[in-house]
Amino acid sequence: MGSSAQIDFSRRASPHELPELMDGDCSYEDFRDCLRSLETVNRWLLGYRPTLAWLERLPLGLRDPVHIVDVGSGGGDLLRQIAGWARRRGIAVQLTGIDLNPYAARAAAESTPKALGIQWVTGDALEYRPKNPVDIVVSSLLAHHLEDEEIVALLRWMEATVRVGWFINDLERAEWSSRMFGWVRWHWLVRHDGPVSFRRAFQKEDWVSLLAAAELLRETVTVEKWRPGRLCVGRWI
Repeated sequence: MGSSAQIDFSRRASPHELPELMDGDCSYEDFRDCLRSLETVNRWLLGYRPTLAWLERLPLGLRDPVHIVDVGSGGGDLLRQIAGWARRRGIAVQLTGIDLNPYAARAAAESTPKALGIQWVTGDALEYRPKNPVDIVVSSLLAHHLEDEEIVALLRWMEATVRVGWFINDLERAEWSSRMFGWVRWHWLVRHDGPVSFRRAFQKEDWVSLLAAAELLRETVTVEKWRPGRLCVGRWI
């Protein structure tokens, strides 16, 4: 990729234009190890904080259990964090992770205590029709893997699916974020894909355009920066 100083951050690169290695063919072991490295990244760089802070605004009096679905759940680390958050607050939850990559469910199951009762689903979220209604949809570091039209479809699906709210936690497209990421030596897949991810990430005006394309009123959706390096979009229904 070269140094971030050589990269154009003025516009969002599409996944088709700038692919990530973990979206292509790789072994299960490399995929799993990449996800574990990403979990370390999320811990060190406070990546779970925006989602957990948003969940603190969960309305009172919801019917138990609160069904939370993580779209693009990967290795399951976000749902494990949410399980701990809910346990500490005495909130009954049903947790479901869904991911297109069949390796994801296997990796998540290997890393997750069965006692947490998290269900892992392999498939397209847009075709997901669970028996129990979905209260909350969250996603973390998924949107930058999607083309703009796929993000618009996801926004529309979330609006049509959730009863309570949805939250997208993703990267901010900025040179300083990319430079900061490069200071640490992660798994080789993460070292390659990290700078690519920041080029495929977002600035506020990108989300404003995507929300308009999905016919969502701008004033009903929050678009918030979280340091370091996150730009998050959420809505309570």
